[in-house]
Amino acid sequence: MTNESSLEYEPGVLRVLQSKSEREAYYNKIAKVYDLLAEHSERAMREAGLAKLAATQGEHILEIGFGTGHCLVDLAKTVGPTGKVFGIDISENMVSIARELMEKEQFMDRVEVRRGDAEALPYSANCMDGIFMSFTLELFDTPEIPGVLAQCKRVLRPGGRIVVVGVSKEGKQGVIIKAFEWTHRHFPNLMDCRPIYIARALEAAGFIIQDTAIDHMWVPVEIVLAVKP
Repeated sequence: MTNESSLEYEPGVLRVLQSKSEREAYYNKIAKVYDLLAEHSERAMREAGLAKLAATQGEHILEIGFGTGHCLVDLAKTVGPTGKVFGIDISENMVSIARELMEKEQFMDRVEVRRGDAEALPYSANCMDGIFMSFTLELFDTPEIPGVLAQCKRVLRPGGRIVVVGVSKEGKQGVIIKAFEWTHRHFPNLMDCRPIYIARALEAAGFIIQDTAIDHMWVPVEIVLAVKP
């Protein structure tokens, strides 16, 4: 059951209608064509998020929901040989594709990818300097979001940074966003995510918001930087 407190930061946000196993199967199915479907349209938003995260040499950075792994490459270049990048994704096929990319880019020594669930991150407390998440948080159902962000808070060190990029209920809500939500409601197998309030969710989880921006692809996108107290 969803209690009222878990919904305070998401008024009017639709529920996710697919189960976790259905979401996993969907991303396994589209893994080989994911870049054709999303990478071009989402890339600029991801780059803006990486710029806000501002990873530095020697840091330990986690990406949740890394997809085909392009941001893992960017992060590996930034943290350098003394740093470490960790990636977790629910799709085994995405993990395989990302691992192939790490081998091609010769970053296997500084990037560790695995299949896993963001609601149960397999990392110790206070071990990460930063967390990056793009177009992932909105895939979780509303009652799941607090648990995901609690896990993020657990693994971040005090003062650690988190950047979340995602489709947002903030910004201009026009015809396109209404069509987006209609498709999600009636054809969840085709549109598995929906707009959410990202900064509000991070605040509700106990993070301190440092910077937030609203950008646009074909829908509004929130790009939020927050820190663990």
